[in-house]
Amino acid sequence: MRVGITGGIGSGKSLVGEVLQRMGFPLYSSDIRAKQLVESDLELRQRIVALLGAEAYTSQGCYNKPYVAQRVFANPNLLQQLNALIHPVVAIDFVQWASAQPVRLVFLESAILFESHFDQMVDAVVAITAPDEVRIQRVMRRDGAVRQQVEQRMSAQMPTNELCQRANFVIQNDGEHLLIPQIISVLNRLLQ
Repeated sequence: MRVGITGGIGSGKSLVGEVLQRMGFPLYSSDIRAKQLVESDLELRQRIVALLGAEAYTSQGCYNKPYVAQRVFANPNLLQQLNALIHPVVAIDFVQWASAQPVRLVFLESAILFESHFDQMVDAVVAITAPDEVRIQRVMRRDGAVRQQVEQRMSAQMPTNELCQRANFVIQNDGEHLLIPQIISVLNRLLQ
């Protein structure tokens, strides 16, 4: 069974994924793999340079994430075009990875699970939620970003209420509800 984990920036997807990994469940982080693939997949690199220019990679050949983020988060059309290049490569990689896992239950973590159509590759979806202000504060601390940058990224993502409506399960990571019991409850329902 393939299960998607999603939620907006700062919601705690990675924390839930880390807990699941510590419990022994394989986790595919689409963000981590996308970062690796934009570096290692030569065809993808060429397409990104064609879309965003040579500045998309540093003089050392590394993906220039600050430059790319500045360009695409200010231009939704450009973000959509970049995603259209990266998502199919990540989707193929995930399917290959999931097929190689020798267990019954695997997880795919993606902030934009529905927008990237990765939801079509999973059997169930878990949405991780937190109040907007909590998310903003988490990201500002984590990334050293200013409020406006975080709000801009949040506005480019699906609203939390829509995520919750489309998900099969919702976990509240708001600092008030205990996280581990919610994860165990979802696992129990998935493994029935």
